[in-house]
Amino acid sequence: MQKTSFWKAGHTPTLLASFFYFDLSFMVWVILGPLAVQISTDIGLTPAQKGLMVATPLLAGALLRIVMGVLVDHLKPKKAGLIGQLVVIAGLTWAWLGQLASYQSLLFLGVLLGVAGAAFAVALPLASRWYPPEHQGTALGIAGAGNSGTAFAALFAPALAIAFGWQNVFGLCLIPLGIALLVYMVFAKDAPSAPPPKSLVEYLHVLRDKDAWWFMFFYSVTFGGFSGLASSLTIYFNSQYGLSPVTAGYFTAACVFAGSLVRPLGGRIADRIGGIKTLSVMYVLAATFLFIASFGLQSATAAVIVFVLAMLALGTGNGAVFQLVPQRFRKEIGVMTGLVGMAGGIGGFYLASSLGYSKQLTGNYQLGLVLFASLAVAALLGLSVVKGRWRTTWGSAAMTSAKI
Repeated sequence: MQKTSFWKAGHTPTLLASFFYFDLSFMVWVILGPLAVQISTDIGLTPAQKGLMVATPLLAGALLRIVMGVLVDHLKPKKAGLIGQLVVIAGLTWAWLGQLASYQSLLFLGVLLGVAGAAFAVALPLASRWYPPEHQGTALGIAGAGNSGTAFAALFAPALAIAFGWQNVFGLCLIPLGIALLVYMVFAKDAPSAPPPKSLVEYLHVLRDKDAWWFMFFYSVTFGGFSGLASSLTIYFNSQYGLSPVTAGYFTAACVFAGSLVRPLGGRIADRIGGIKTLSVMYVLAATFLFIASFGLQSATAAVIVFVLAMLALGTGNGAVFQLVPQRFRKEIGVMTGLVGMAGGIGGFYLASSLGYSKQLTGNYQLGLVLFASLAVAALLGLSVVKGRWRTTWGSAAMTSAKI
């Protein structure tokens, strides 16, 4: 019954176009991670430089999500998404035809690729505004499953780099990205009930609300863990177990597919049992598996299993967070998507860069993984602090029909 009512509740072509746009944007966003082994071989990068190179698009994407959130509210999501996609296409064209012979040029490319990561602040409001509160988790879970694009990067980029050269991979990315843009322009439509745009000063007002900071922290752990691992695992499997770039990419893709495909499930579960309960369980599981991974398992197969389980927890948590955000900040969903998405990107930047520095300073990745697992524990404790207040105020049955 609920499945039928969901598909009748909103605008399915927009939902699916948002997913496709988001999916291909995320593929491009993390493309430096799967290519990092070949790039570092040609240019000669240290472990810390490799970590910072793959982390730069995450940080740039995080900060640009605020800009994109403002554009979404002032220009509407569809037009903002078009502008962002054209910038990404221009950046990929430069990377394909230009000379990426230095570490600095790679960092600059990382900043340009950050615009693709800002697609998060377009796709989610574009889909969200079409759906009522009781279907927010499912709708945003489906749109947010565009995270799976990170798996496509890991799956295909290393093999394409061997066949055509790693710089030509940027040119090949233009083909699916152009198709996604065409589908987006034809099928996506802005919801008629979009809130009126706010002044720039009003965007800062939401930061006075402590709940905004809580959501930013919670998502910095779930999405930060997902994006940080998606960008770093190819390097990890190559360095830790001596796997070839292609095999390491396949292993990474398995982990990333797990985390991305369960995001809609996380939203659906949160719709049924409540986002707080779902998120609490996921933090426990994510912390547990990241701690296990930190000990440096002896076989690559065992490591894949543990990282898949960690990504399942983190991906489900991503869906749960965005079941809660629209209930609390429905009128500010554009700016909150930008702020929360920014925090997620910063979490990913921290994890990816800390793994590189951990390897360079200590010879292994244990410290970086332990510290991030500790953040998951801290998030669990924070959630236990706020859940009582949430369930008796904006999340009460008198305020919303959704389960909190």
